[in-house]
Amino acid sequence: MKARRTRARARGARRRLVVALGERSYPIELGRGILAEAGPAIARATGSGRALVFSVPGVARRYAPRLEASLRRAGVEVERVLVPDGDATKNLDQVRRLYSALLRRGADRHTALVALGGGMVGDLTGYVAATFLRGIPFVQVPTTLLAMVDASIGGKVAVNLPEGKNLVGAFHQPRLVWIDVATLASLPRRQRAAGFAEVVKAAAIRDRRLFRMLEREAEALLELRGPLLAVLERACAIKAQVVARDEREAGLRMQLNFGHTLGHAVEQLQRFRGALHGEAVAMGMSFAARRSEQLGLAPAGTASRIQALLERFGLPTELPDFPRRAYLRAVGVDKKSRGAQIRYVVLRGIGRADTVPLSPAEILSEPVGAGPAAG
Repeated sequence: MKARRTRARARGARRRLVVALGERSYPIELGRGILAEAGPAIARATGSGRALVFSVPGVARRYAPRLEASLRRAGVEVERVLVPDGDATKNLDQVRRLYSALLRRGADRHTALVALGGGMVGDLTGYVAATFLRGIPFVQVPTTLLAMVDASIGGKVAVNLPEGKNLVGAFHQPRLVWIDVATLASLPRRQRAAGFAEVVKAAAIRDRRLFRMLEREAEALLELRGPLLAVLERACAIKAQVVARDEREAGLRMQLNFGHTLGHAVEQLQRFRGALHGEAVAMGMSFAARRSEQLGLAPAGTASRIQALLERFGLPTELPDFPRRAYLRAVGVDKKSRGAQIRYVVLRGIGRADTVPLSPAEILSEPVGAGPAAG
């Protein structure tokens, strides 16, 4: 099934997409200045009269009061649960703490969880929702660019282990994704750039026209100007369409992992305290594009276009200087592995991706680490 798109008739610029998964379909609402309107939509989508808002302290101070007031106006009882910021928080110890918090508050199968924040908050909230009482409803309210176009859509929720990124997880679709692009104004420039890595990824694997638009508008988009809402809508639509066709990552959805095999390795080697996720993915995409050319799969010049665009968004494109054996170990625990091989995502050209079975040694066929470790 294809994702369906409609225009919302509402004040100001509003966009609406649907992740088409039959009776588990859900809308993605995009707009500017719509956070205070989320309450009734969350109440309708979840059917819950009680919600717990999960967030990190900084985001909660800025945005939770508006969201919570909207929920209360919609007749929803609401409480707030804070978690520490940073991807290192996304672990099983924190999950256990959150289970206890839910039990103390008397949460049941009709309690909705609302993830307010970035990809870490969305992943953590979604994993708790997927596993608490065998599954309770949750909603994504992303406030970072990366979460808006990628992490909030598709129902892949997970936490990290010391051995690797997102190794414990589930498929648990949200009931609603509510995106207010006005929240991006408070996002540091580095975080905005990291989010655009996932927009570049979506264009690189599925949409040449979007890639050309990014090449024309990179600097304006980074400053949250230009065709921002249209670009985010298209990136979300790509993710929605892929998820609708391959929810459980049996084939096509693997292409969304372009750049992630090496990107996750970088994050793990830096113990989730170095490069931002989008920065690590940018390094992985640049490497994968070069490897695609080396394998004779992508036309000459593909990698240079990928690298040039990423650099215009201020993103790193060279892997940190860890030993090759360290990369081999980290890549060896990749979730896309089948036996001794990994379904490695390559490009056949801008806008066309594929997967090929490669061993870690074949992926890392030459020395890596031309650049300094990102901090």
